[in-house]
Amino acid sequence: MAKVTGLEGVVAGETEIGLVDGEKGHLVYRGYWAKELAVSKSYEEVAYLLWNGRLPDAEELAQLKAQMAEERVIPEYLCRMLDLFPASVPLMLVLQSAVAALGDKENTTWPPTLKQAVRLTAVLPAIIAYRARRLQGLEPLDSLPELGHAANYLYLLTGKLPEEAHVKALSAYLILCMEHGMNASTFAGRVVLSTESDMCAAVCGAIGAMKGPLHGGAPYEVISMLEDIGTVERAEPWLRNALDNGTKLMGFGHRIYKTKDPRAEALQIATLEMIGKDASFDLALHVEATAIALLEEYKPGRRLFTNVEFYAAAILKALQLSPEIFTPTFTAGRIVGWTAHILEQAANNRIFRPQSTYIGPMPESEVVS
Repeated sequence: MAKVTGLEGVVAGETEIGLVDGEKGHLVYRGYWAKELAVSKSYEEVAYLLWNGRLPDAEELAQLKAQMAEERVIPEYLCRMLDLFPASVPLMLVLQSAVAALGDKENTTWPPTLKQAVRLTAVLPAIIAYRARRLQGLEPLDSLPELGHAANYLYLLTGKLPEEAHVKALSAYLILCMEHGMNASTFAGRVVLSTESDMCAAVCGAIGAMKGPLHGGAPYEVISMLEDIGTVERAEPWLRNALDNGTKLMGFGHRIYKTKDPRAEALQIATLEMIGKDASFDLALHVEATAIALLEEYKPGRRLFTNVEFYAAAILKALQLSPEIFTPTFTAGRIVGWTAHILEQAANNRIFRPQSTYIGPMPESEVVS
C-alpha cells in the first residue's frame, strides 16, 4: 500500500456544505455554483445559504443584514486589548487573540449556535480594520449600518464611501473565499469543535491553520511579480525570461484545479467594471492573457490557468489595501465556511481520533510482570 502523507485522499467526513472537484473545475455551495453566486448574490445572501442550506427570502435577508450590522460593534474591553498589542505582533495573531477574547459566557456554550456564527462573521472585519488603522496612526471608525458587509469593510479601512465597482469586486472575492471543502483550516476547526469545545475556540484553531503560508499565504508573490513587470510593454519579455529560466509564474496553476479555477472565472466577471479605471488592474489583465499564451507555448498540454490568487492580487492592489491585511481579509471571507462546518460538526458530532503508525524503536525485550 502506498504511503499516505498529509491525509491526502483520505475522506474525513461527510458534508452538505460544499464540493470541490478539481478535475472538472467545480466549486459548489449547497447545490449552487459558487461562481454564479459570487456575481449574482450579496455576501449576506451566500452566508445565509451556507449556514441554513437555502437562500433567504426578502424578510430573512433583511433580518440577517440588521443582525450583522448590530454585531459589528467591537466591545470596549476588546478595543482596549487591541490597543495593548505591540505593533510587531502579526495581525493574524492579533485576530486569533481577539476571537479568543470574544469567548465570553454567551459564546462558550455547547452546542454552538447560529447566533454565535453571525456575531463572529460580522465583527471580524471591524477588528481587522480597527487594528489596521491603529497601525497607520489613524483613528478607527464606527461602522455605518446602512452599508452592506463588503462596503462597510472598505469604509472602515479607508474612511471613504467605496465605489460600487470596488464593492462588487470585493464582495465576489469574499464570497469565493467562504468555502473550499475540507481544507486545513476548516479541518482544524472541526477537530477542535469535535472535542465539544466552543465555537470561538474552534475558530481560533482555524485561524492558526490559516496563518501558515502553505494555506493562507496571501498573493504577495503575485503582486511582487506585477510590480516588477511594471508596464504592458515589459510583460512579454519579463514572462519569457522567467520561463526560459525555469521560474514559476505566480498566480497560474493550482494544486487542486486542473482546469481554470472557477473562482478566477467569477472574479473575472465581477471585475469587468474596473477595467479601464485602474492602471494596475489593466496591467494585471494584460499579464494574465500574455502568460496563458506563453504557458501553452512553453508547456503545452499542462493546463496551467489563472488561479484565484492572481485575481485576488489584482483586486486587492486596485483597492489599495496594504499587504498586511491580505490574509486577514481572506479570513474574513472564510469564517462563514468555518462556522457552517462547525455547526454541521456539532449536529452529528464524534471526536476526531485518527490512528498513527509507530515507526520508532522497540524495547530490546518484553517486560516480564
